[in-house]
Amino acid sequence: MTRLLEDGHFFLPGPTEVRPEVLAAMTRPMIPHRGAVFERLFAGIQAGLKPVFRTTRPVLVSSSSATGLMEAGVRCAPPGSILALVNGAFSERFAHVARACGRTVELLEVPLGETVPLEAVEAQLRAKSFAAVTVVHSETSTGALTDVRAVQELARRHGAMALVDSVTGIAGTPVECDAWDMDYVFTGSQKALALPPGLAFAVASDAFLAQARSTGGRGLYFDLVEFEAFARKDQTPNTPAISLLFALEAQLQAITLEGIEARWARHAAMSARVRRWAAEREGYGILAPPGSRADTVTAVTVPEGASGRDIAARLELAGYVIGAGYGKLRERTFRIGHMGDHTERGLEGCLTAIDKVLEAP
Repeated sequence: MTRLLEDGHFFLPGPTEVRPEVLAAMTRPMIPHRGAVFERLFAGIQAGLKPVFRTTRPVLVSSSSATGLMEAGVRCAPPGSILALVNGAFSERFAHVARACGRTVELLEVPLGETVPLEAVEAQLRAKSFAAVTVVHSETSTGALTDVRAVQELARRHGAMALVDSVTGIAGTPVECDAWDMDYVFTGSQKALALPPGLAFAVASDAFLAQARSTGGRGLYFDLVEFEAFARKDQTPNTPAISLLFALEAQLQAITLEGIEARWARHAAMSARVRRWAAEREGYGILAPPGSRADTVTAVTVPEGASGRDIAARLELAGYVIGAGYGKLRERTFRIGHMGDHTERGLEGCLTAIDKVLEAP
């Protein structure tokens, strides 16, 4: 059984805490990135990533932040307008990236903490033709979880493709790339995968890649058609971050030992514990509504007169790191990132420390 973080202290909603064994893997000597040694490394990484994404397709590996593969998805999407589902800072960022790529973007926006109602998505798709829909699975700024399977089904029914940001979803909450027939899903290394920042991963469907081949303006560095072609040869199209791949190899071995379903269950248990904790404290609550709460990050609302930013700052002095509220929610909430290799036992230490901060004069 792999060792998890029973005594972790870093509960930021990303980057999350990385086990010493994973960090140590990055000190291995360099290898050539073209040749049999690297290809064996990459083949092993593929074997570990596919069960995480629940796919038999190649998992595309980029030496970038997840924003790189966000932009790649937009650049490789079919030509035409994009419908952006916006319910927080990172779904808003997705829309901004699409505009920066020269796309016409229409927002379907709801208050912070909520998810866009599926009937509103369908009404918008029925009223106008869109090439693609952008959606954030787990909105890190609010802790809201969107039913991306349903969004994917609606997009396909109306002739659009779905681009899914699952940065704080993949490896922490169920995502079934093949069974849900997802067009395009991406994530980053520094969230529920519990790796250092600097790698991004995606799965693109055959249909998505087929249309991308005839789509102009895909660029070069983030051309998903090239990523797919090279991945099938156990290679990357450009020089990879080899040290990070060593860390990835080590972490995937641990994830395989735990099992992805067990990993999902551990995250769900941590999320449930934070919800119970908030419910037991007068004036505190959960920003996202029941039924739409992420398993990886929780935005806790604070009572009138309290400051989420101040609570996070005082907790850091006590040796624990959580996140202040994000953007407009900076004072109204604080965020606990219960993902990666954290455990319920380690989380108890964090919650106890928060209690001490709240009780202090």
